[in-house]
Amino acid sequence: MTTNSIQSGAGGTIFSGPLGVNIYRATVIASALKLYANTGMKANRAYTPSNMLAAATEITGIKFKRGEYLKAAEALKAWARDNALTIAKD
Repeated sequence: MTTNSIQSGAGGTIFSGPLGVNIYRATVIASALKLYANTGMKANRAYTPSNMLAAATEITGIKFKRGEYLKAAEALKAWARDNALTIAKD
């Protein structure tokens, strides 16, 4: 059985287990969506607006329309926060 955890220390933060990795993924994609919404700049070549919105839908289960970058970023941050609290309770 894989244990989900988030551990922080002087050397950095470790996200382990499927849920821990998805929390990190959601946080990174939320940041990239916010960057794109505010500047039009992509965080990297693979982070196209369509790919980021598709990933946000996959993670949160909420369907986002084209242009809803900030809405998707907020939903991802809320999802990550709620699931991090779930891990902390375990």
